[in-house]
Amino acid sequence: MQKKMLGVAVLLAVMAVSACETMQGAGRDLQTAGQVVQQESAEAQYGQTQY
Repeated sequence: MQKKMLGVAVLLAVMAVSACETMQGAGRDLQTAGQVVQQESAEAQYGQTQY
């Protein structure tokens, strides 16, 4: 029974660590997407003032 519980604990720990890495990657992707939106918005505003 203890070996089974230890195995489950190790599995959960591995899953938690991989989830953290996945969330960091998702955060970086969202940050990059936000920067692109900001840049495009600034360029659109700049383009409107040129006329």
